[in-house]
Amino acid sequence: MALQAVIFDWGGTLTPWHDVELPEMWRTICSPHLPADSVETVAAALAEAELELWRRGAEEHRSATLAELFALAGVEPTEALLDTHYETWTPHTWTDPSVPGLLRELRERGIKVGVLSNTMWSRELHERIFARDEVLGLLDGAVYSSEIPWTKPHAEAFQAAMDAVGATDPAACVFVGDRPYDDIHGAKSAGLRAVQIWHQTTHAFTRPGLAPPDALIHAIDELLPHVETWHAP
Repeated sequence: MALQAVIFDWGGTLTPWHDVELPEMWRTICSPHLPADSVETVAAALAEAELELWRRGAEEHRSATLAELFALAGVEPTEALLDTHYETWTPHTWTDPSVPGLLRELRERGIKVGVLSNTMWSRELHERIFARDEVLGLLDGAVYSSEIPWTKPHAEAFQAAMDAVGATDPAACVFVGDRPYDDIHGAKSAGLRAVQIWHQTTHAFTRPGLAPPDALIHAIDELLPHVETWHAP
């Protein structure tokens, strides 16, 4: 069977994995825009709100947005603060240098390329990042959980990603991600093949009874041989 699509997670998959401390990130974001005596309180509220929304996504598979995060924290962001938010996260959003070549190889084989990301960020922010790294034009479709009701591992999230690239058969699709539950178990439960990227914190997201990946890789540039094994035009 010829593969119809390879769909990628974003953070920790198309980007290298980064360990990030949310309270420190929010302090950095807030410091230029708030009185010094309020930075710690506001940053703590934002970090707490973000963690709560991530918890909701993980446990209830319900999506969230950046606007919802600010509302939950009781913060009205200025455009300047939002710009600083983007700039502060920029070092952690660079696309792995091997990705553009990999996506071209997939497309040359007639395989659609997609993205499915659990994210609170808008499509505009993600497309800004992909355009910066010259990969936006290599994507046939993308789904960001901020635009749909669900997060991975909900089956409807994977269906939305398939729809976005025009894929019709989950058995002819491969999902590539780093999280054993959200990405691998979710994709397998929805009928897709799944490739797991292993990094130093993968073990923190494991749990009993998860479906195993069809392949395990340690870097995104190890993916293509597995795809070629499964792809029989």
